Amino acid sequence: MMFLMTMIVISGAAGPRYEAELIFPPNPKHNHGSSIVEVPNGDLIACWFHGSGERKEDDVLVQGARKRRTETKWCEPFVMADSHQLPDCNPVLFIDPRGTLWLFWIAVQNNEWGGSLLKYRTAANYSADGPPQWDWQDVIHCRPIHIDTKYVPNLTAVEVKYASLLQASEKLRQDFEGLKKASGDKLSQRLGWMTRLHPIMLSENRMMLGLYSDVFNCALAAFTDDWGQTWQFSEPIVDVDIGNIQPSFVKKKNGNIVAYMRDNGTPKRIRVSESKDGGLTWGHVQTTEIPNPGSSLECIALKSGNWLLVCNDTTSGRHLLSAYLSDDEGATWKWKRPLEQFERDLGSGSYPSVIQASDGSIHCTYSFNSKNEFQGSTIKHARFTEEWIRSKQ
Repeated sequence: MMFLMTMIVISGAAGPRYEAELIFPPNPKHNHGSSIVEVPNGDLIACWFHGSGERKEDDVLVQGARKRRTETKWCEPFVMADSHQLPDCNPVLFIDPRGTLWLFWIAVQNNEWGGSLLKYRTAANYSADGPPQWDWQDVIHCRPIHIDTKYVPNLTAVEVKYASLLQASEKLRQDFEGLKKASGDKLSQRLGWMTRLHPIMLSENRMMLGLYSDVFNCALAAFTDDWGQTWQFSEPIVDVDIGNIQPSFVKKKNGNIVAYMRDNGTPKRIRVSESKDGGLTWGHVQTTEIPNPGSSLECIALKSGNWLLVCNDTTSGRHLLSAYLSDDEGATWKWKRPLEQFERDLGSGSYPSVIQASDGSIHCTYSFNSKNEFQGSTIKHARFTEEWIRSKQ
């Protein structure tokens, strides 16, 4: 079918280049929240969640597919994770320095995001056709630090700043009272922390994984120094304008960690915070000039030293998906180029997952639908270069 492959090669392997394809034909199910990795032999593996909906539908599972380095097409999808009769969502793939493949995801126990259980599995053997041969699986028990001293006092500031809104809306007031109650409950503090984006390595064995909560509407980090045997957690990344979620971490040359986050509230701009102690504590949450409609984004450091950010840069809707490039560690974003650009309500590209491959090319998978071309949804894979972003006239 003609929509399975689209390719625009502007020049050769070096220089401006862009090509894209759909990983699988569109289908009526909900296909969303993809993640992509390159494995040591140069093959690509992608995953996403697939089902009748999201947290409310118990048929949701994690699917995956592989694209061999020597092939032009992705293989047929296979099952990566399926917690029987529970929705499995928000999968994240990662290859650690040992070459081990990780899959992080959540199983939603009560059909509400706050009841999500954070899980992971690993595989040393994933080169054969079909799903990886998983050799370990566990649950990550979350225990964020400083909820009582960092998050609860922040709620007082929220209540003061938004007093008039809370007084004017009974629903908002009830929601806020529920949030205060949850913040004092240990089980509520420790459940519902969800994955979305690739972890980063802070050293040869210290992994940093971004987490967020739709109950507390904030983000934090999880760390392991022993390949998942034990985990520790940061304080929450929170501000009086709560709503910064789905953190994407990138390490600066001076060792500081920057978190780029989705805006789940106002003013509909990408949020950012910086840590000077390896991600354990965080500075003031600020807003960038880049719009965000309440949609996921990812930022990575490239081999050139430049930073790449892929996001929906609108204040509403996911019809525009753009790649931004910075040569000053995010202080400014001098170049951008759209990956998808639809008229509103006629299509969308969202929830990007971004890596740089061993050959220097950039790979991005994202949720995709185009109402002019087909019914249903799929995951799109784009491959491009830094030069392609810069070459837009």
